[in-house]
Amino acid sequence: MNFSLSDEQQAIEDAIGAICDKFDDNFWLKADNEKKFPYEFSDALVQSGWMGVTIPEEYGGAGLGITEASIILKRIGRLGLAAVSSVHINLFGPHPVVVFGTPEQKARMLPPLIAGKDRTSFGVTEPNVGLDTLRIKTFAVRKGDRYIVNGQKVWNSTAQIANKILLITRTTKYEDAARPTDGLTLFYTDFDRSKIAVREIAKMGRHAVDSNEIFIDNLEIPVEDRIGEEGQGFKYLLHGLNPERIVSAASLVGGGQAVIDKAAKYACERIVFDRPIGKNQGIQHPLADCWMRLQAAETMMFKAAALYDAGKPCGLEANTAKYLAGDAFFESATRAVRTHGGFGYAKEFHVERYYREAILGLIAPVSHELILCHIAEKALGLPKSY
Repeated sequence: MNFSLSDEQQAIEDAIGAICDKFDDNFWLKADNEKKFPYEFSDALVQSGWMGVTIPEEYGGAGLGITEASIILKRIGRLGLAAVSSVHINLFGPHPVVVFGTPEQKARMLPPLIAGKDRTSFGVTEPNVGLDTLRIKTFAVRKGDRYIVNGQKVWNSTAQIANKILLITRTTKYEDAARPTDGLTLFYTDFDRSKIAVREIAKMGRHAVDSNEIFIDNLEIPVEDRIGEEGQGFKYLLHGLNPERIVSAASLVGGGQAVIDKAAKYACERIVFDRPIGKNQGIQHPLADCWMRLQAAETMMFKAAALYDAGKPCGLEANTAKYLAGDAFFESATRAVRTHGGFGYAKEFHVERYYREAILGLIAPVSHELILCHIAEKALGLPKSY
C-alpha cells in the first residue's frame, strides 16, 4: 500500500498550485464582497489546459482518474469553495454525458466545456422535494422530435451566467411508474432564457458564485439532447454519485487544511500576556484535533478514489470521505475563527469567509444525516429508514 503521490501526480499538484498561488486571499475577498464571478481564475485554468481532466482524450480532455481529479480539487479547495464551484463542472464535465452520452453527444457537448466556452448549471433539486429526487415534479412531454418541459428547480449554481443545463425531469408520473426509480429522464441542453426565468437566492457565503431558483415554462428540448434512454435518468444520476462525493471530499479537505494553517500561523504570531497564544494548550489541542480529522478524511478520500479508479465498489468509502471531510472542514473553520478571537470576525483575516462556506460541507451535495442513514443500512445491515 503506497501513500505517496507518483511523480506525475506530484507534478499535477505543483502545476495547479502554481496557478492557485496567483490568486491570493485578497482576490477572493474582493470577489466575495462584490459578488463577482472569478472569471480570471477559471480562465487561467482554461489557458493552462487543465479543464476536462477526467474527460477522455479523444474529446480534448486529459483522460485522468478520480484520484488525479481529487488532487486537483484539494489544491483548489485551499482557496475556498467559491474557487471550487467556479470551475468544477468544466474540470470534470457533466458525468452522465461523459459516461452515457453517445459519441456524437460527447463530441458536441464536451469540447466547449473544456475550452471554457460553455458553463453549465445543474437542474436537479426542487423546492418541495429536497433529497427525495424520485418525487420531482418538473415534467417533460414528448411531441415529435422535441420535449416540452415545465417545472421548477432550486439551488442552481451559476444559473446567472450558464448557457447550458443538465436537467432531470419526469416523463412518467411517480404514481404511474412501474418502479419509483423509473420514469425520470435526463437532458443536457441549452439554457434558453426566453423559457427559463432565473431568480438569485441571497445566501450566507460563497457569494462569488451565484445560487438560484429557476422557473421553466414550455422549454423545448430536441431529442438529440436527451442523455441515454427515456425513463432511465435516475440510473444515470446515481452512477455519478460516488465520484461526486469523492471530489467534494477533496475540496472540503483542501479548505480545512488551508484555514487550519491560517489559525496555526496566527497562533504563533499573536502575543498575549507576553507569550504567543499558540503556546497555550487551550489553543494547541483543538488545532491538533482538527489536523488529525483532516488527515483521516484525506486518507479515506484517497482510498475511495483508488477503489473507484480500479473499478471496485466504493459507495461506503465515498460517502464516509465526504462526511469526514465536511465535519473536519467545519470544525477547522470554527476553530480558526475562535483562535483569532475578535479578529476572526473581521474580514481582513479571511477565516470568516471559510467559516461561512464550511457549512455547505454538512448539507451539500448530500446531508450528513442521509449519509448516516446510508452507512447504517449498507455497512451495518440496519433496516432502511427512508
